[in-house]
Amino acid sequence: MANWIERWGDVIASKPEQPGVWKRRDGGFHVRGRATDPRTGRLREVNRALPDCRKAREAASVLEGELGKVRAGGASQELAGFPRFADYAVDLMERKVSTGVIASAAGREKWASILAKHLIPRFGDWYLDKITKREIEAWKVDVANAGYAPTTGNTLLAVLKTITAAASDDYDGLADAAVKVSPFETKAHRVYTDEQPNAFRLEDVVPFLDSMRVRWPAHYAMVYLGMWTGLRPSSLRPLRRRGPQPDIDWITGTLRVRRSHTVGNETMLGTKNGHDQVLKLSPEVVEVLRWHVERLELENVKRAKRSPENAAAMDASELLFPAEPNGRTRGGGFRTKSSLGLAFEDVGKVIGLAYNVTPRALRRSFQDLIRAAAVSDVVARAVCGHRTPAMTAHYSTVRPDEQEAAMGKIIHLATARRALAETPPGSPPERSETLAAAPSPPGQPTETQERASG
Repeated sequence: MANWIERWGDVIASKPEQPGVWKRRDGGFHVRGRATDPRTGRLREVNRALPDCRKAREAASVLEGELGKVRAGGASQELAGFPRFADYAVDLMERKVSTGVIASAAGREKWASILAKHLIPRFGDWYLDKITKREIEAWKVDVANAGYAPTTGNTLLAVLKTITAAASDDYDGLADAAVKVSPFETKAHRVYTDEQPNAFRLEDVVPFLDSMRVRWPAHYAMVYLGMWTGLRPSSLRPLRRRGPQPDIDWITGTLRVRRSHTVGNETMLGTKNGHDQVLKLSPEVVEVLRWHVERLELENVKRAKRSPENAAAMDASELLFPAEPNGRTRGGGFRTKSSLGLAFEDVGKVIGLAYNVTPRALRRSFQDLIRAAAVSDVVARAVCGHRTPAMTAHYSTVRPDEQEAAMGKIIHLATARRALAETPPGSPPERSETLAAAPSPPGQPTETQERASG
């Protein structure tokens, strides 16, 4: 009597009938073998249940035929079966990186981290056709119970959905298990609140910049440029002040935003939304940037006396905002994503901000500043790089005084129309005791002057 074991999503005999052929408890045979695919140079597996096969030698013949197809550069998907989630997910990520779908280092890090920490530990050993909507919903419950924010959960789910959708396209007959899985609910989750908007109040902008200039002069110009342009820190870090392709024209004051930096020493051509920007900077901004470059050069002259190697590295840098030397690097490279964090925290405490701000506040505050300046939406988006009004609204924080003024205008409009509607045609308007008399024409005495002379 055969000893049955569970393997490959099937129940088979513990010992094969022939090499790569096992008897199934439910009838037929299960075949498994591997051969090298000449298109990739990698081993490719044939792993499939054959419930209609009656004899082991028939199953062995089918297996050998499929392995022959693999060796010839192709295999029947029907008999090749579905790969494990981990194998497919890693392969899909490699394809996306190779084809440029995942273009940035940050994108690669995000995918690698999500696969390694969240998806492969849960689904890695599962065959793709064994992953069900019910299993994904159970995983969502575990993610929520682990204390992750719903926005984080949706980031994890988005990667999982990408994988299951791609697998469904790649393999005929494979259903997308995640297509009907709803996102994590975010109604009760608040990223920004009225008390903590991560955006500067208008009256706090100048004090913040003044304190940044005094306490963190190395960061001042970068923060100043970000405040008045709304550019992302990832677009500010790779800007070049000189070299074969400088991003700033010091004569015309033109700034070209055409690279993005996330982590390490790697940049991505184009901005986050894939479009280059050309900005005409105001004279005030150009003046601050010139001051910043002069400061870099003066500081490097001093540095050369105590550390010639670090000074040489800084002098070779083309960057407008190069990282300064520290215990780990000689300087001159890209600043890190966290480089402004400590400066923002320090200045916020020094000037007594009643709310917390991070470098993201620059982009959010720009929307409020440019709206207060009554600049058109078209010009605002041209400066900050937003492609849609919806994205501009997403980054905006409408102030209480704006809301109050809007209500006042509506009330004034409504009451004025009502008063006009209630006045009979041809009737003179009633004179309010609170309204001043109309001014007299030039050269004629006023009503007060006439009473005084009488």
